[in-house]
Amino acid sequence: MKELIDFIKKAVIEISKELKNPDTSYSSTENATGDKQLKLDVKSDLIITDVLSKCKEVKALISEEKDEILNINDKAKFIVAYDPLDGSSLLDVNFSVGSIFAIYEQEANAKNLKAAVYSIYGPRLELVFAYDKVELFRLDKDEQFALVKELKMSQKGKINASGGTQRDWSKTHSDFIKSLFDEGYRLRYSGAMVSDIHQILCKGGGIFSYPATKNAPNGKLRALFEVFPLAFIVQKAGGFTSDGFNDTLLDLTFKDLHATTPCFFGSKYEIDKLKDAYRA
Repeated sequence: MKELIDFIKKAVIEISKELKNPDTSYSSTENATGDKQLKLDVKSDLIITDVLSKCKEVKALISEEKDEILNINDKAKFIVAYDPLDGSSLLDVNFSVGSIFAIYEQEANAKNLKAAVYSIYGPRLELVFAYDKVELFRLDKDEQFALVKELKMSQKGKINASGGTQRDWSKTHSDFIKSLFDEGYRLRYSGAMVSDIHQILCKGGGIFSYPATKNAPNGKLRALFEVFPLAFIVQKAGGFTSDGFNDTLLDLTFKDLHATTPCFFGSKYEIDKLKDAYRA
């Protein structure tokens, strides 16, 4: 797996260079779930495909920007599912965005998830890698990723990041979010899932939510590319996840490569409080 992680690092560095002078206009295409693609979404996907296709450990690639699985090497064992540029719609306002990678063994399902990685393209280029533990790396002046620290979640936080249009939330979710604000939680929501969860991890606690809504009853975030890898990372850091009813997002199964799900990531206190609200 070390070889694969090294290739992911190469792809992330290449994408970060593209973001220095980005074309933030839209292409004429849509991805598999109907989102209009930015030219940088497509470019980032091409970079990752080109770089990871050269890695002998990669069996296949699954991308948010590709309709079908791309088979690379039948003799290899790792399938990489990725979101090439999470939060790309925020590039025109210069917010931090990232890339998310899930590393599955032989088959792309949560039970076969062996490691997860995400990058943050901000004032600094950072990379978070989860295997047995969760470690934060930062690109140094020699273009090497140097270890900064291990990331660990506390039992309770103060950050509340909840996506989806509030008008379309259920009463259950609205009441739950209000109860957090009543306890003094701070709103921290950028619109880039990877950036918001990165803040919660770095600050040690809190909750990120993307609930079912009236116009998206199955949620909006994609399981294989976004939800599973970030759930893996949060849980390895000592946090908890749920779809509102189960005890971990990693218990979910889907047949559709682009399936979506409601999802919640956070410290023990917030996820316990969430499940109490949703199960009432």
